[in-house]
Amino acid sequence: MGRNKLLLEVAGETLVRRAVRISREAGLDPVVVVTGHARERIEREIADLDCTPVFNADHRAGIQTSAASGVAGVAGACDAAVVMLADMPFVTARMLRTLVERYNAEAPPLVVSRYGGEVNAPPMLYDRVLFPEVTRMRAGCGREVVRRHYDRAVQVDWPAGRLRDLDRPEDYAEVVAELARAEGDGN
Repeated sequence: MGRNKLLLEVAGETLVRRAVRISREAGLDPVVVVTGHARERIEREIADLDCTPVFNADHRAGIQTSAASGVAGVAGACDAAVVMLADMPFVTARMLRTLVERYNAEAPPLVVSRYGGEVNAPPMLYDRVLFPEVTRMRAGCGREVVRRHYDRAVQVDWPAGRLRDLDRPEDYAEVVAELARAEGDGN
């Protein structure tokens, strides 16, 4: 991307603030924000929000180390953890609430978001029985945790269009334009 994605603005707020807001609106508590690169800037950006920053000293090793750091940060405080990515601007509080509702109703070890009926991607909910596996994840292992437990997982289907992340400048430009159009249409 060429700059820190968490500090990019969409619809009038940075991605990191948006992710915290959505998590709080969904009723998630505690909310942990995993930081790495530009830790101080991110922590200043969220200092006034009801969340806890957790520094991932191994952030250069891949996204799995951030998920592991976040889950380790809540391991003693909750029965399950939702792992979401701040660079997925079409994830909503309703989506997060639905994961938790399905978990509460069915008590699976894993609740998986499935987009367009075929792609598994965050946000995902992990029961505390999986915390040891998640906290040991290293590059490439996230998919393995899901594969190992998929037969006992609950899948929640979302429209394929919700599966958007910001990895390239053109992704960001498209999302900003799409959100501006939606705002102009009153959506």
